Amino acid sequence: MMNKNALAFICGLFIICSCTDPDEAEKGEMPERPPLPIIKAPQFNSDSAYAYIEQQVAFGPRIPNSQAHDSCASYLKRKFNSFGLKVVSQEAVAVGWDGAKLNFENITASVNPKATTRILLFAHWDTRPHADREKLLKKEPFDGACDGGSGVAVLLEVARLMSETKPNIGVDIVLFDVEDYGKSSVNHSFCLGSQYWAKNLPKNYYPKFGILLDMVGAKDAKFAMEGYSMQFAPHIVNRVWKKAAHSGYSSYFIFKRTSPMTDDHYYINSIAGIPCIDIIQTDASSPTGFGSYWHTTKDNMDIIDKATLKAVGQTLLEVVYSEK
Repeated sequence: MMNKNALAFICGLFIICSCTDPDEAEKGEMPERPPLPIIKAPQFNSDSAYAYIEQQVAFGPRIPNSQAHDSCASYLKRKFNSFGLKVVSQEAVAVGWDGAKLNFENITASVNPKATTRILLFAHWDTRPHADREKLLKKEPFDGACDGGSGVAVLLEVARLMSETKPNIGVDIVLFDVEDYGKSSVNHSFCLGSQYWAKNLPKNYYPKFGILLDMVGAKDAKFAMEGYSMQFAPHIVNRVWKKAAHSGYSSYFIFKRTSPMTDDHYYINSIAGIPCIDIIQTDASSPTGFGSYWHTTKDNMDIIDKATLKAVGQTLLEVVYSEK
């Protein structure tokens, strides 16, 4: 004779089995998860980004091993911490093309750090030691308002907004150091911070893709489809440029391919295997291929334009908030 407890157990099993779709159970399928909510991208504040460039410039040129460099690093970490993000520093020593030992710090700030789906946003925060493109002032340092400062400022503002309105995915913002210490005639002498990071990735780090910002603040800047970006991640280039056009910024993001440019994204692609693109100002009329201010003392606040910052920042936000 069956006792009451055994009878209750069998009845429970019957109820569970009767409520399960036999086809679904046979296939081992689980019910679909409800779709993630659609989160509208916040509005990028170009005044805020402009102020972030001013603050960086106020420290002076952020040359490795200088006081300005150390002070700016502390400022960047404080800002990210003030947004409530998870901040991690990667400190090491690199050897420059001239044999100099360069103390450097890569700074990572993470939004939704526990999310498994992630994307990478990055820029470099150091400045070149000398204005080598000047005719007479080749050994003078310069502010680096656009080359370095603008990409960092856009990402700071994006970080602030994401801390207030969380996207559906995880986002890692990485500010790379010692990007601009190199010499053109010495292979792989630029982008020392990103090379180190790519060889020493966080454990089990597999972001879907990455976007680099470099020189994204000058007036009337044009951002073409850079060669290595099209080689490694053409689908991401197309997505970003289409998003820019849809957002009304087609005068900035032009559907024209340019030559490959060795930048931080090249090493993240080639060493770490993370598909990355570069949003970088190009100028076909310039002998250097970049803006006339590039690596000169003209790279100061006078060339920074809030409309350009808005175009890049809003496009970036639209991309981030469309990811699921």
